[in-house]
Amino acid sequence: MADDYTDDTAAPEPGGIGAQLRAAREARGLTLVQVAAETRIPQRHLATIEAGDFAALPARTYAVGFSRNYAKVVGLNEDDVAELVRAELDAQEPKARQRPATFEPGDPARVPSSRLVWVVLGALGLLLLGGYFFMRTLFAPAAELPSLVEQERAEQAALAAQQRAAAPRGSPAGAASGPVVFTALEDGIWVKFYDARGEQLLQKLMARGERYTVPADAEGPQLWTGRPDALAITVGGRAIPRLADDDVVMRDVPVTAQALLARSRAPAASPTT
Repeated sequence: MADDYTDDTAAPEPGGIGAQLRAAREARGLTLVQVAAETRIPQRHLATIEAGDFAALPARTYAVGFSRNYAKVVGLNEDDVAELVRAELDAQEPKARQRPATFEPGDPARVPSSRLVWVVLGALGLLLLGGYFFMRTLFAPAAELPSLVEQERAEQAALAAQQRAAAPRGSPAGAASGPVVFTALEDGIWVKFYDARGEQLLQKLMARGERYTVPADAEGPQLWTGRPDALAITVGGRAIPRLADDDVVMRDVPVTAQALLARSRAPAASPTT
């Protein structure tokens, strides 16, 4: 029995780095279980390293990294061991599959887990989504205008109906005709023109002196703006009063020549916002 034990624990033949690692381990009186606990490398992988079968490990990176940690525990030079492992891998792997190692962590057990990678990607996605909505709000002035309550919309609709009903009938042919032109009196005046079906005709920030002519063929054109006091209006080349004297939000304001002329003849009143 004693002879059998001596033969079983004899040092392996020199030449292979796996055998050298095993000899160094046994010289220090360590077992594979102890080395596995120290390096956090599975015991089966340690046995594979001692057998010199590096190509059987999950990847070249792991073969080199595990061998470095093993060498550190048993007192061998880590760089020398890593170089020998690479040489044996080159001999074991088919030439067509050999690729230069670009990343060899000292401790593969500390490589970030896939769960951490997904967490980081998720956080990055949330940041990108937040940035998208922030930039959308920044460059869409309409989104920053005060919201209108239902009562305001009802009042605007009632005012539009009243203006249409008050429009004079049988007036001269040229009294309610001619192009309707809006001119910005200041920079950065936000306007939105749209027809009776809600189809957008124009939405932009008008520069000072910039003009917009309401299309003559637009059906029931209307205006939404927060600066009616900064818009000059002409109908057929004749200036008419501005929609309001203050910077208030006005929406669904009819801007046909007939409606604007009727509005200009109506008694002065506080603008409905």
